[in-house]
Amino acid sequence: MKIAAQCSSPLLQKSLELFLDKYLSTYNKCDIVVRDEPCLDDERCFYIGSDEKADLKKPFSKSQLILALEKRYAILNPQSESGSEDSSQRQDPAMDFDILEKRIESLTQEYQSNIIRAVKAFYEK
Repeated sequence: MKIAAQCSSPLLQKSLELFLDKYLSTYNKCDIVVRDEPCLDDERCFYIGSDEKADLKKPFSKSQLILALEKRYAILNPQSESGSEDSSQRQDPAMDFDILEKRIESLTQEYQSNIIRAVKAFYEK
């Protein structure tokens, strides 16, 4: 999944860049374009806003953003996602827990590194 962020709000743009650092790509090579203004002409557009038409409403967390983008990616690329999802669901229900465990472990490590970075920054002053 390759994502480009094009926001008029500098705060939202920077937040998206931090949240989506491993998914970021150029506009020409991306699968999804995240914007803070509605767009009708581009099916790749993912709109973040406060109104009812938004694909993701503000405020949102990093995990909400990733999950919403993964759903959009699955809609845009059904052939790549549907086959792998069906086969993984048929294989073993424990496989879902493995994915969940890896996700939780990843989030925990990220949280730990953020805390350590904050403590170091505090004591370096």
